[in-house]
Amino acid sequence: MSASTVPMSAVVVDAYTTGNHLAPAFRRHGVRVVHVQSTPVLMTTMMQPDLTQYEANIVLDDAGAHLDLLRAHRPLCVVAGQEPGVIPADALADQLGVPGNRPELSVARRDKYEMTEALRRAGVRCADQFTSADPDRIAAWAAERGGRVVVKPRTSAATDHVVVCDTPEQARQAASEVLAARDIFGAANTEALVQVYLEGPEFKVDTVSYAGERYTCGVWQYHKRLVDGRNIYDRDEIREPEDAVTQEIIGYVDEVLRALGIEYGPSHTEVIVTADGPVLVEVGARTAGGLVPPFHDACLGGNQADVLALAFTDPERFRAEYAGREYRKLRHASQVYGATTLSGTVAAVDTATVEKIEALGSVYRFTLKKQPGDVLRPTVDLYSTTFVAHLAADSAEELRRDYDALQSLKDSLYVLEEA
Repeated sequence: MSASTVPMSAVVVDAYTTGNHLAPAFRRHGVRVVHVQSTPVLMTTMMQPDLTQYEANIVLDDAGAHLDLLRAHRPLCVVAGQEPGVIPADALADQLGVPGNRPELSVARRDKYEMTEALRRAGVRCADQFTSADPDRIAAWAAERGGRVVVKPRTSAATDHVVVCDTPEQARQAASEVLAARDIFGAANTEALVQVYLEGPEFKVDTVSYAGERYTCGVWQYHKRLVDGRNIYDRDEIREPEDAVTQEIIGYVDEVLRALGIEYGPSHTEVIVTADGPVLVEVGARTAGGLVPPFHDACLGGNQADVLALAFTDPERFRAEYAGREYRKLRHASQVYGATTLSGTVAAVDTATVEKIEALGSVYRFTLKKQPGDVLRPTVDLYSTTFVAHLAADSAEELRRDYDALQSLKDSLYVLEEA
């Protein structure tokens, strides 16, 4: 078979967690898919890529042999499946000559400090911040700035080591903990980032872009509880797309994506609406962590993975049907995160409690995150939540009723070993 007759392929880099939705989406659009692994061995801290979905798995190497292997598959695009794939996906798209985001802004799409500084240079509203490898300097900045601050790693995710601090001493301690840890992708934290605390409700915005034209797949409002300096996820709820605040957020996110050079592919953006207007928390140039394509189809009239695949396989149809538009709210929807104060080793899952939860009318999908033998610890971030429930209902009242039922049942889900 000559090179010109080889079917074209989509390339996905590091398809961990919700990156697993990309290969089926491209295949539904009649395109073969190749996986690229950016590390010599697969990372073990996240849900693994399902490599059976791909024509090949190609490991990046310093000699560049992967480029010839990829060219043989006739790539039409390169997209990141998860955060570690963002920078290599940009580089590969540039090297292979396919549509992609500019490599010179790759670090700003991955590093939270550089991300905010890119906004500042572009004149986009953003948070005051400081970064250092010295916890004393972090504390000194917090003291000089005054008021509440947030300390976090520069390149992690899932609220890993994100701590809200009310005093300089708390900021020093939080920075020390960041610097002593690795991020969830296994990289050492060489600096801690401290930012002014943003007061106001928080939202997440998921988009797909092609040649700078964007479709907004969904705007959701987070509900969190501050516990011992940790903002614990409780639930998020889909917003009315026509609402004035929703439209203001969408307009602001468009400014953010332009400043960061996100012209192609997915993005997952988190913002807080302050008294001065929306301000960026962070952006991921990849699909949303809560993406469940059938759920989003049923509630929003589309999903990020399939719209992304359409954009690269049929740009004209994407422009005609999606560019410049927003999702439709077809049902009331929420994603609920199971938080706990319990600790111990899981002896068993209480199947009766699971059955009660799954029988709730709005429960579309219920995912347990612990199994017998796993260690349960008090929730401090997304990774230590105990379940995720996707709810969809015809009324807000039904959604709230089932949310309350979930809260009453959540601590009965796991039987813990006796001390």
